[in-house]
Amino acid sequence: MTIRALIVEDEQDLVALLRLHLEREGFEVHEALDGPAALEIARRVDLDVVVLDWMLPKLGGMEVLRELRSFSDAYVVMLTARTEEVDRVVGLSTGADDYLTKPFSPAELVARVRAMLRRPRGGLASAGSVTSEGTPLRFGGLSVDTVRREVRVGEKEVDLTALEFDLLVTLAASPGAVFSRDRLLEKVWGGDYFGSDHVIDVHIANLRKKIEADPSNPRYVQTIRGVGYRFRPA
Repeated sequence: MTIRALIVEDEQDLVALLRLHLEREGFEVHEALDGPAALEIARRVDLDVVVLDWMLPKLGGMEVLRELRSFSDAYVVMLTARTEEVDRVVGLSTGADDYLTKPFSPAELVARVRAMLRRPRGGLASAGSVTSEGTPLRFGGLSVDTVRREVRVGEKEVDLTALEFDLLVTLAASPGAVFSRDRLLEKVWGGDYFGSDHVIDVHIANLRKKIEADPSNPRYVQTIRGVGYRFRPA
């Protein structure tokens, strides 16, 4: 199966370098030098992965990512020259799956993309088999349907990203069990992921905002200091 990648970057030398490495891996590569061109391609091509620069002419990377997430579930790797932690958090909160800070090795980018693509698009391969006969997981007012990939809090359906859903299923399928960040990376991102485990904290924070009545005092997804996270069923 052909993997379709879009490089969104206004440095043409970098675009050429990344295209060379991705095409060498057998990817079908598209490229855009600005935000509007990137969105036009993304609407026309069923993309698997987008390599998206933070700073773009006409429309910034954050705006492109927000718009992209309204119609595409492609994996997104943000490229940024900014090293401040807040920038990384904002990027991931908007729906990026990973980030790389410039300068970086094209081989590292390819390795990270390969690792992400080993996760089935749209979620865990085993998500539908978490419960017998596809019975939804229910915890008080929280319902998790692993077959339909739907989450409800009370009567309201909650819109989770694929990664947020996979994190929730991983934790909720083993109530009370403590998962280290490394274990969650292995279960959700894949065993060969070698990026920062900071992505776990960001996605957990976003998940809490969507399912918890009080995200600062979570009922379901609890932090175990110095270890990781666990799901409390009640």
